[in-house]
Amino acid sequence: MLEQIPMAFLILLPLVAFLYASVGHGGASGYLGLMALFSFPIVLMKPTALLLNLFVAAVSFFQFKRFGFFKWRLFYLFAISSIPAAFIGGYVDIDGSLYKNILAVVLLLAILKLMGVFGKESKEIKQLKLWQGLIIGGLIGLVSGMIGIGGGIILSPIILLMKWGDMKTTAAVSALFIWVNSAAAMLGLLLQGTRIEPQAIGLVILALLGGLLGAYFGSKYVNNKTLRTMLAAVLLMACVKLILI
Repeated sequence: MLEQIPMAFLILLPLVAFLYASVGHGGASGYLGLMALFSFPIVLMKPTALLLNLFVAAVSFFQFKRFGFFKWRLFYLFAISSIPAAFIGGYVDIDGSLYKNILAVVLLLAILKLMGVFGKESKEIKQLKLWQGLIIGGLIGLVSGMIGIGGGIILSPIILLMKWGDMKTTAAVSALFIWVNSAAAMLGLLLQGTRIEPQAIGLVILALLGGLLGAYFGSKYVNNKTLRTMLAAVLLMACVKLILI
């Protein structure tokens, strides 16, 4: 079912991975936005996005951790509840219309994040409490598993808004958070009987190339504002399509 993928999609995919990996994300919301824009079947969108997420989030985490930005405590307080919740979300089969509506909301969050509307860095760092991490992690994990993302696009602005970490720490924590949630959701999908298309391996290679470059430059240099604007425009078109069709 992935045999006839448009060339435009193949060109945009590594660019999306590059940009998302540069801020510690796996890129699932971007991949889903692209797939929605190019009319991929919903049944393929969720497992494909999760598969790409696993690889891109892994290289992103490696780069940010290598430079010492990862904070274990900030990660595990969210992950304790998010992992089982993501598994449940991945196992649950939701209605196509509901899936599109939830995805449209997530894409709007992604667009706002890309345009810098929220999630700005603060010099003041506060301590995350256990109950806060459990509630937020559980809710994000469930929604993430249901639509096929790792949840970093939701978690990272929350961390920054609540002043629980700076930009680089948020990126490092989000990357591993995305990976564990994607793995849990993928396990739920596989146990449900979902099958991964062999052609998806080619998409993994493209996304991985973009992710490797993005993670390297993002952990050392400033993000590219032009690319962010371009990606926001693509996601906006996908969001409009999801709402209207």
